Amino acid sequence: MADEEYGKGVPMVISPQMGPIETVVEDIRYRAQLIARNQKLDSGVSATGVAGFIAGFIFAIVMVVIIPMFAWKVM
Repeated sequence: MADEEYGKGVPMVISPQMGPIETVVEDIRYRAQLIARNQKLDSGVSATGVAGFIAGFIFAIVMVVIIPMFAWKVM
């Protein structure tokens, strides 16, 4: 052991243990995708909220009032 000389020879490359870091990065990426997807959904709903409400209201009136009137031959 006393004959060893330090600083000479070919340095060895040690492969780092990246497993825990990769797990955290994947978790962060997954959460970021969920947040982005939720933001897109909220934007779409808020942009088409009024038109969707009007279309739903008209559809409900047709199904509840107009079709039964034709079925009972009131009109």
